[in-house]
Amino acid sequence: MVVEMVVLTESGNAVAKLGPATNEKDSEKLRLIEEVTENTDAVQGKVLAEILRRNAETEYLRRYGLDGATDRTAFKAKVPVVAYEDLQPDIQRIANGDRSAILSAHPISEFLTSSGTSAGERKLIPTIKEDLDRRQLLYSLQMPVLNCYVPGLDQGKGLYFLFVKSEMKTPGELTARPVLTSYYNSEHFKNRPYDPYNVYTSPTAAILCTDAFQSMYAQMLCGLLQRVDVLRVGAVFASGLLRAIRFLQLHWQDLCNDIAAGSLTTKVTDPSVRAAVAELLSQPDRALAGFLAAECSKGDWAGIITRIWPNTKYLDVIVTGAMAQYISTLEYYSGGLPMVCTMYASSECYFGLNLRPICKPSEVSYTIMPNMGYFEFLPQGDGHVQDQSQQLADLADVEVGKEYELVITTYAGLNRYRVGDILRVTGFYNAAPQFRFVRRKNVLLSIESDKTDEAELQRAVEIASALLRPYDATVVEYTSHAYTKSIPGHYVIYWELLAMGTSNGEEALEALQVQRDGVMARCCLAMEEALNAVYRQSRVADGSIGPLEIRVVRGGTFEELMDYAISRGASINQYKLPRCVTFPPILELLDSRVVSTHFSPAPPTWSPHRRPAN
Repeated sequence: MVVEMVVLTESGNAVAKLGPATNEKDSEKLRLIEEVTENTDAVQGKVLAEILRRNAETEYLRRYGLDGATDRTAFKAKVPVVAYEDLQPDIQRIANGDRSAILSAHPISEFLTSSGTSAGERKLIPTIKEDLDRRQLLYSLQMPVLNCYVPGLDQGKGLYFLFVKSEMKTPGELTARPVLTSYYNSEHFKNRPYDPYNVYTSPTAAILCTDAFQSMYAQMLCGLLQRVDVLRVGAVFASGLLRAIRFLQLHWQDLCNDIAAGSLTTKVTDPSVRAAVAELLSQPDRALAGFLAAECSKGDWAGIITRIWPNTKYLDVIVTGAMAQYISTLEYYSGGLPMVCTMYASSECYFGLNLRPICKPSEVSYTIMPNMGYFEFLPQGDGHVQDQSQQLADLADVEVGKEYELVITTYAGLNRYRVGDILRVTGFYNAAPQFRFVRRKNVLLSIESDKTDEAELQRAVEIASALLRPYDATVVEYTSHAYTKSIPGHYVIYWELLAMGTSNGEEALEALQVQRDGVMARCCLAMEEALNAVYRQSRVADGSIGPLEIRVVRGGTFEELMDYAISRGASINQYKLPRCVTFPPILELLDSRVVSTHFSPAPPTWSPHRRPAN
């Protein structure tokens, strides 16, 4: 199955050539992977030259005096490394309707939305029509790679919980939506040709239904009806698959009733979804309903995935980065099935593939495909970003064991754009480096697609703590934790309070007259209102994040945290309170000092039709 050793990785493991292919179509795809990875630097040079040639007359490149040059030396000398905030004025002009060649010579077809602006709104990432072809190309490489490791995937189906999210229009009438929503609504996906290796149990109509409940219900029902055909179970993120399991826990009786009756609940009202489900749910199946009811009513949900879908070979979910917190829960529900992370992508660009997909989650590395964009790497040192003026490393020149921030140049007009992902080089496949995702730069909290950084959390605490001023009270210290032991997960914020005339948090609570007017619950909601649009959408529309919780700890708790850190070798002069904690002993200490807990009483404000500001 694997032959010809290529190179040793950071851990000393040998990376092998892919193959043999299971069919001629796969063979063609594997040859493409070999070709571009064997000629990484040459491919990168051609990609950059093509991007610069086609965008030579754009306002952005002319602004920096590139004068039609297409070589790397001139590009790096004249074009600066930028972040989203640097491009925001140009992007806003496009969003407002300016159709001149500002960033790209090709028309911007839509915006792909991503979280993270300082104002708490989504980033608008410009894209052009042909970018869909590049995304489709990377998708087309996934199964040929998996087929090298998992035989027989053409003999069954994939149960994937896939969803679209709401769209909006910019003032200039360009669509703005998440990258996967764009892809699922594209002709590439809706009219994809039949491929025995990519057959889904979920009807396309159910995937494209914008009502989260109806979409999930229909996809789960169809997955249950085809349980013996399912060979792989997945979602985009690990948290999404856990949400599906939680949905089954809450609604299995209704689902079983539908199967037993041979008819779909009236709770699903979308005509196209009802028609699609009716093709599968054509007659009663009391035997299947009885089996499912027996399994779901046991109370023990260990191994429920393989109990209900017994032929499942692996889970297809992202479990790297913030999603690693869900690994143990997925192991519990799946009975230890392999977890496959197939590809590395973002709204800005699709980057690469995991060429060794059947590996431990802690060993996942992605090989960046050099034909997807032009890639540079900003070295990281001692945990701090180095001076941007230094020479960035090219894709072929990164060093094994070192960490870098990814910087990209795309066909759609992002030039030397800092993505914000920190990657560690683990080895090479041919001449193409393999990277392990380390973290998102500056991100503290993340449950699913949300990303909250320290500045945003600080701002939310400041806004919420203003509600305490009428009580002559304040937040002395705080930290946070992404709590994922429940489904959906939620943000937990630990507050130590101080009120005039009190010395600890418990007395401060009494002074705040919490029981009378619920000021602490209002603080929870105020924090949620201050968080970014992606967080608020996840709370309101998607249900993928639970209500924010504030846990008030007694006075002196954060001094105890410092004492604990010092006892473990931290310098008292350099100690800085972490604004997010994950270390179990620290969490245990905090939770043992909690004197009261408070939850947001209502969802925060969010509208799918809100337009980006002018």
